[in-house]
Amino acid sequence: MYYHMYKDNIWRPKIFINKGVSLIKTELFIDGQYIPSETRRTFDVINPVNAQPMGQAAKASTADVEHALEAAQTAFKKWSRTNGDERAARLKTAAAAIRDHEQELAHILTAEHGKPLNDALKEIQGTASAFEYYGEEARRISGEIAPAKSATSRSLVIRQPIGVVAAIVPWNYPVSLMSWKVAPALAAGCTVVVKPPELAPLATTKTIEVLSSAGLPTGAVNVVTGKASEIGDFLVSHPITRVVALTGSTEIGAHIMRVASDGIKKLILELGGHTPMVVFKDANLERALKDGVKRSFRNMGQICNAVNRIYVEQDIAEVFIDRFVKMTEQMTIGDGLANPSIDLGPMIDQSGIVRTQRHVDDALQKGARLATGGGKPDAPELQAGYFYKPTVLTEVRQDMLVMHEETFGPLVGIATFKGVEEAIALANSTDFGLVTYGYTESLSTAFAFGEGVESGTVAINTVSPDSLYAPYPAWKLSGTGLELSRHGMNEYMNVKHLLLEIG
Repeated sequence: MYYHMYKDNIWRPKIFINKGVSLIKTELFIDGQYIPSETRRTFDVINPVNAQPMGQAAKASTADVEHALEAAQTAFKKWSRTNGDERAARLKTAAAAIRDHEQELAHILTAEHGKPLNDALKEIQGTASAFEYYGEEARRISGEIAPAKSATSRSLVIRQPIGVVAAIVPWNYPVSLMSWKVAPALAAGCTVVVKPPELAPLATTKTIEVLSSAGLPTGAVNVVTGKASEIGDFLVSHPITRVVALTGSTEIGAHIMRVASDGIKKLILELGGHTPMVVFKDANLERALKDGVKRSFRNMGQICNAVNRIYVEQDIAEVFIDRFVKMTEQMTIGDGLANPSIDLGPMIDQSGIVRTQRHVDDALQKGARLATGGGKPDAPELQAGYFYKPTVLTEVRQDMLVMHEETFGPLVGIATFKGVEEAIALANSTDFGLVTYGYTESLSTAFAFGEGVESGTVAINTVSPDSLYAPYPAWKLSGTGLELSRHGMNEYMNVKHLLLEIG
């Protein structure tokens, strides 16, 4: 990978650092510039391929967070009054700038996260698309004229930006999930303070630098890096913060709700999931197998809509399981920078391996069969990093952890069912409701299943459930509010009734 450091050890757009020469370092990005933490503290960012430091980020204090919030509040006074055309132009310019730097950003993302370079590049490209899309949506903000309550009155319904947004970003897709929050917030006229994940903060910070340097007003987007335990509650509870947008675990989401409750904040929470994939006997088996393996293990299963459990109709279960296991064993694992086209990189840290192994051990102790995987790969070059084999369990039951507790790792359990009603009951058997996948060639089965499942998204014959053009809602313990589409932008606006008496 190619980088270059300035004397202050800060990466700049269109400049590269030679591989292995130096750590990638960032400071806090506040009011349009990099500044050190008030305490000058920093923390290491670890490359999960070898468990060695690859970068360093500033560790923000609460004073730094307040500085960022104040910068965003100042910027909001001007940005909220811009028209849709101006916001559209600036967001599209930002999107173009991200595309110009996609290679640099993807390399940083792979180095700090471990995902294969080709996957990281797709994430950066998707981020640019989000800013481009919401640039268009900024032009389409509209209201309505409500029926008049009398002959001498008129009722206008308008939308206005809420205020400063705290965007709290997860580590599994840090750059793209940042864009799901920042792009619609900016399009709506809000300004943002972003809290990137501690485990992978660098690519997100640098992406915001790029889009900010491409024409966004000073202070419109700010970045504070550091430990959530030290600055998270302060960011959420601060009176300047009016919206909290979070992707994270259900436990963290519940905590955020408690912290935000005194200030009556607007919450957009995309939380944990436990995604079922249901394969009916009339399904296109080739498609179901290919998609099932892809969505079970991509990003090492560290995706909120990864397939956690598969239910296969009894008639085809034996064939499906046999072929699924063989396809899983063909997946390639390694260093995503050295081999950009591999299927899987490492997990983000050791805690993910511990959690995955706990779920495997629990299932085996309760009678499940280990079909493949179940431990660290044997290759010597993979011993230092956080690698784990893609793992398939069969003969599983609902009381096993793998079937009701999110693993967030490369593990899937496969069980069987008989008939549409049982399929729906099994899909609905957890407290989560983010995404459900169903495979069938029957239109009537697709509708019965799709309408019966308690899930914000039901994807039939595909495991690509999200679209910029459609909402991505969360049901049950998977969250509240929604992201993507014009509905996602509307989350960042208040509705106002403007009543005029003209008689």
